[in-house]
Amino acid sequence: MSSSSKSRGVFAAGMVLSALALSGCSMFSKSAPKPADLGPNVPVIAVSQAWKSSMGKVEGIVLEPRVIGDAVTVASDAGEVLSLNARTGAVAWRVSLGTPLSAGVGSDGRWSAVVSKSNELIAVEGGREVWRKQLPIQVFTAPLVAGNRVFVLAADRSVYAFDAASGQRLWVQQRPGEALVLRQQGVLMPVGNTLVTGLAGRLVGFNPDNGSIRWEAPLASPRGTNDVERLVEIAGRVSRVGESICARAFQTTVGCIDVERGTVAWTQPAAGSDGIDGDEKAVYGVESNGTVIAWKRADGAKVWSSNRLRYRQLTAPLVLGRSVVIGDSTGEVHMLSREDSAPLNRLSTDKSGVAAAPVAAAGTLVVVTHDGGIYGFRPE
Repeated sequence: MSSSSKSRGVFAAGMVLSALALSGCSMFSKSAPKPADLGPNVPVIAVSQAWKSSMGKVEGIVLEPRVIGDAVTVASDAGEVLSLNARTGAVAWRVSLGTPLSAGVGSDGRWSAVVSKSNELIAVEGGREVWRKQLPIQVFTAPLVAGNRVFVLAADRSVYAFDAASGQRLWVQQRPGEALVLRQQGVLMPVGNTLVTGLAGRLVGFNPDNGSIRWEAPLASPRGTNDVERLVEIAGRVSRVGESICARAFQTTVGCIDVERGTVAWTQPAAGSDGIDGDEKAVYGVESNGTVIAWKRADGAKVWSSNRLRYRQLTAPLVLGRSVVIGDSTGEVHMLSREDSAPLNRLSTDKSGVAAAPVAAAGTLVVVTHDGGIYGFRPE
C-alpha cells in the first residue's frame, strides 16, 4: 500500500512506517472479496457537474479541504496551494511553495497554513507566502487558523500556537508521546473559546490563549499487548451540533461528548478508521469493510446499517441535504439517503480515486481526486 493520504501508516520513534497500514490493507489485496456490482445509476436527486479545476497530485499529503464562506482552499503534494470560489470554480489565488507538503489546509479566509515534509509550518496571505517556522517533528493534521492564530497538532500530539501575522510562537503544550500515531487527519477545531483536539483516544479542550487544559473526555482506552494493538487515536472529521461533538476513535468506538461539560454522553463499538459526520438526529460513519452505519445522536442506538458499498475504500462521509455523501477509491461519489441509506445518486470524477472527504460550500459539493482534479457538483 502506498503512503498516500488514504494510507493508514503510523509514526513511530521518529520515523514514518508508511508500509504498515492499520486498517484493512489485506481487504483490498488480490485475494480480498470483490465489491458487489452496483448496477445502473438511477438518480433520485438530480445532480450534475457544474465545473472542474485542477492542481498537482494528492498522494503524499494528508489533505483536509478548508471551507470558509464561498471559498474552498486545497493543496497538492508538491506544494501548490489554491483557493477557489465554490460557486463558479474560479481560482481566487494560487501559490507554489516549492516544497512537498505533509498536511493542509488551515484557513480563516485571510491566512492559510500548511506543513511541509521538512516540518516547516508555512503561512500564506492572499496567495503570497508570509512566513515559515521550523517545527521539531512531523505533522499529519491540517493546521487550524482561528482568532488570528495558527494552531498545530504534531505527530507526537504536542500542540502549538503561533501568531498568524508574524509567526511568533505563543505557546506549546507537550504530553508524553505515544509509541505509534496515525498518519492521517486528526482533530483540531475551535468550539467557542475552546480549542478541541484529539489526543490518544480523548477529546481534549485547551484554553487557546495559553494552552492550559480545561477538560478531557475519553472515547476509547488503549488495549492489547503490543503498540499496534494499543494504538488509540481520534480520527477527523467530527460532527458538532450545538454542545454535542461526536467523533471516532480509530478502529475502536464512535461516541459523543457534551463539550460544555467535557463529559462523555455515549460510546458504541465501531471498527472504522476515518472520521464521521452528522446532523441533529444521527451520526454517520464508514467501517473499514465499507459498511455504512447511522447511530442516534442522543444515545448511540443504531438507526441503520448498509452493506451496499462493502469492500470499497471509502472516505469519511459528508451530510448534505437529504444525503450522506461518500467518495471511493475508483473516483465514484455515492449519495445515500440519511433516512434509510437508499441510493439517491452516483457521481463520477476521474478514475484516480477520491483523495479526501467531500466538502460543501455555496450550494456546491466539492470533491478532490488523487490526480488533482477538483470537481464541483450542484443540484439541477
